[in-house]
Amino acid sequence: MEDSAHPKRSVTVADVAKAAKVSKATAARVLGGYGVVSAKITDQVMAAAAALEYRPNELARSMSTGRSGIIGVVVGDIENAFFSLAVRGISDAARLAGFNVIIANSGEELDAEKSAVDLLIGKRVDGLIVTPARCDSFDHLQHVRRAGVPLVLFDRAIPELDVDAVTGDDREAAIAATRYLIGQGHRRLAYVSAMDAEDGGLTDIGRISNSAVRERVEGFVSVLTEAGLPNPLRYVRLGATNQEQTDGVIKHLLSESAAPTALLASDSLVGLRIFKSLQSLGLSIPKDVSMISFLDADWTSVTVPPITIVNQRVYEMGKLAGERLIARIERTPLAVERLRVSTSLIVRGSVAAISR
Repeated sequence: MEDSAHPKRSVTVADVAKAAKVSKATAARVLGGYGVVSAKITDQVMAAAAALEYRPNELARSMSTGRSGIIGVVVGDIENAFFSLAVRGISDAARLAGFNVIIANSGEELDAEKSAVDLLIGKRVDGLIVTPARCDSFDHLQHVRRAGVPLVLFDRAIPELDVDAVTGDDREAAIAATRYLIGQGHRRLAYVSAMDAEDGGLTDIGRISNSAVRERVEGFVSVLTEAGLPNPLRYVRLGATNQEQTDGVIKHLLSESAAPTALLASDSLVGLRIFKSLQSLGLSIPKDVSMISFLDADWTSVTVPPITIVNQRVYEMGKLAGERLIARIERTPLAVERLRVSTSLIVRGSVAAISR
């Protein structure tokens, strides 16, 4: 039994070299993956390393190669299925390229995002993927660029930052969903988002600091305007940040004299909260009110009826962001781009046709 007071000494490159009967320099080349070594010698060194349970010293390796082998990822809300799927895509791309991933959650709070970015830069990550909590406050991300750390934005874009961004085609997605509702005869439509707002309403789309939400609202409003409907911002509601807030938003919307007949949820968490709100009010989908949600989250296909959704290819978005960051780390010559991943509408049973 191992004596806990005298823990086992870490196995060094010199130990591996001695066991493999090669020089320390040769063992270092094999274990570090650089230089030219014969297949026979490589096999000897790797066999010795496995037998000794050698573990590389990441700090020493980063000092010798200039890389940590780590990618930092800052997401808005890991509880949201959207970000969980995205992280899986990022992680798979990273693993295939030989990188590990450190994940931080900002909770959509700018200060928490800044702290997470500072922490990851301190960990000497080779690059960062960040979902910015606000697209109008990005000095900390400018600092990342000035520090020479490759940066890719995810889900949201900041054109002034001049870095790659991987997003959904948010405006077109909202247009498709809204046109479908209009086509089913709906004329009073509401858009509900979790973004914070002082009064829950919206009078100026340009003030929305989240580019994904802003573009979806733009798409939503453009279709209502196209259809000749008055006051298209009337039923746009922000502030559905938790179940209690969402209950209040939905109750207020549906208590209006000309209540909306259809609701468009900005993401799957908001969609689930809306579904629960409608249940608590004793309302039936789609008999009393129709509904569409962004993201094909698990819950949307098991409700009665199943929910019509905007299908976002989130895993592909994450994988593309990971691949793009790795290309930047490898200094692949590429023009800065906003890469939009297309969406589609999956029609289920939550939208009823109504007579015009």
